Amino acid sequence: MHDRRFEGRTLVFGNQGALYKTAMTWFDHGTGSIWSQPIGRALVGELRGATLTQIPSTLDTWEGFHARHPDALVLSNGLDGPRLILASPRENWVIGLALGDAAAAVDFSHARAAALVQLTVGNEPVAVWVDSTTGTVRAYLRRVANRLLDFEPAGDGALRDRETGSLWSAAKGLALSGPLAGQALSPVPWTSAFDWAWRDFYPNSTFIGA
Repeated sequence: MHDRRFEGRTLVFGNQGALYKTAMTWFDHGTGSIWSQPIGRALVGELRGATLTQIPSTLDTWEGFHARHPDALVLSNGLDGPRLILASPRENWVIGLALGDAAAAVDFSHARAAALVQLTVGNEPVAVWVDSTTGTVRAYLRRVANRLLDFEPAGDGALRDRETGSLWSAAKGLALSGPLAGQALSPVPWTSAFDWAWRDFYPNSTFIGA
């Protein structure tokens, strides 16, 4: 997911139809430049070399999302109402993180079995949490108020930091109790991808659990 704003203008995109490294490309209606969808970078055209800012996103179930955001809007095709397609990530699916010049990929099955994977991407300490039942994914920086935190699963969708014993909601990244109650973790942008596709774009990426 990327921010469509670039240098003071909001770009409108369409599906270009061609593939770059076997992945979708866009074109922007303003300049006709062609962009790589996974990395948000213009490959050809007036804006060649421009890169959009990646936005943190989540993978969630409809039930979980609707419970937290009951008034949220749902994008549908306008024909038969919203269609919810249930799918399970494949075995070679990874949670990809690219921060600055560094990249890492966490095998989804590994993360789901472990519930929590902590790693460093470049200089950034990251926690990746996956709900073992629903497959919900969250990624956060493990630094709060200049303090590096080390987490462990605490059951029922909760995490506990070893430094203060505070209890955190893994889905919200919010400390619910303890000395850090009310503090929030910063979400980290991530991308869902097949392991081979992630290697195409980030050949020097670190792979965890693959």
